[in-house]
Amino acid sequence: MSGGSAWTGAAVAAVTAGYALFSRRLASTPVSAPMVFTGFGALIGPLGLDVLDLGHDAGPILTLIEAALALLLFTDSMTVRRHDLRTGGFLPLRLLSIGLPLSIAMGWLLAWPLLPGLTLWEFALLGAVLAPTDAALGKTASSSPRVPALVRHGLNVESGLNDGLALPFFLMFLAAIPGTTASEEGVGGVFWRALVVSSVVGLAFGWAGGWLLTLARARSWVMGEWQQVVVLAVAFAAYSVATAVDGSGFIAAWMGGFAFGVALRKGEPTGAEPAKERPADLAEYAGGLLGSLSFLVFGAVLLGPTLEHLDWRIITYAVLSLTVVRMLPVALALAGTGMRLPTVAYVGWFGPRGLASVVFGLLLVEDHVPGIELLSRVIAATIGLSILLHGMSAPYFAVRYGNWYDAVNATTPDLREAQDAPPGSGKQHGAPRRLR
Repeated sequence: MSGGSAWTGAAVAAVTAGYALFSRRLASTPVSAPMVFTGFGALIGPLGLDVLDLGHDAGPILTLIEAALALLLFTDSMTVRRHDLRTGGFLPLRLLSIGLPLSIAMGWLLAWPLLPGLTLWEFALLGAVLAPTDAALGKTASSSPRVPALVRHGLNVESGLNDGLALPFFLMFLAAIPGTTASEEGVGGVFWRALVVSSVVGLAFGWAGGWLLTLARARSWVMGEWQQVVVLAVAFAAYSVATAVDGSGFIAAWMGGFAFGVALRKGEPTGAEPAKERPADLAEYAGGLLGSLSFLVFGAVLLGPTLEHLDWRIITYAVLSLTVVRMLPVALALAGTGMRLPTVAYVGWFGPRGLASVVFGLLLVEDHVPGIELLSRVIAATIGLSILLHGMSAPYFAVRYGNWYDAVNATTPDLREAQDAPPGSGKQHGAPRRLR
């Protein structure tokens, strides 16, 4: 390790330890982990001390960030149950089935007049990259007890699943752009390998891993801490095998998490008390730490250089992406549900762009997409603005919305927002690992 790399590693370790030591104190303030790590990343990137650069450190950087997303995809989908999307789960179901496709389409259409020089499919790619949300950027919005359980549950399930659902759009649009690696196989080839083969690989590894862990637990073969290692191993096995056959490791990880969770729950005795330590705890914490470090990389290699090249078109698109592109589809998705306007506005506003968009953006850089210079600037500006605005506004709006809900609920019988969330949704999806 060179002297510069050693000092960079020491600085990263110091800021990580520093945030950890004051994490409880900072949790009550608008300062979030993504803000701290992104700001530090910008400081050590080309715009600041210039000790971290994508051109020189591309391999380790991409490995770090891809590992973070793979773990988070696996653990997010692992926690989803069928009743999450039934009855009281109408909110995430509508956000995912109606809101997400509309957000991609609207991001595509708004890019057309604002970002000249890009092609039709590059517009579409931008819409897909910036569609997934990340609850970690405004954690208070989806975890505050002042917010109705139904709304908290909806936001958490949506952010846990929409990155995986956006992946097929991302891959298909990428395959339609000449000159990219994906285009060599064409849309048909990408559909077969990235969607079909990767899904089969993920389901097979996930189900087998969950079944084997259930068997080992039932026969007392496995110690508690090693159960958590099994989750990590299965997640990376699914990712690695899918990548080895030229598929999508992310889709394999996402599907593998579903299958693993189903297999694990089928093996649980009916009425059994939930364990204090869940098998996914280690993977969730590891994913959360890697995710925070990914924001540091984002600040250094994407956001920092972008700040030198901002113009009114990029800023306008970033603002529209966080408002119109998110809020109008949410309003359309929730039409007819009985949700009040403050709830629709609250859910619409808290659609921050985070880790999934960072990973997709860096994959575009790696794949040398023709319009990558402009695309990377728009993606970086949108995520950077989201980190700032959603992180700072989450505590304030959670209190304001909670006050409104308490007042209306006290005088309005059968308020839609007061409906109970699905059983078991008290556990926040991804709460342990989404470092705030």
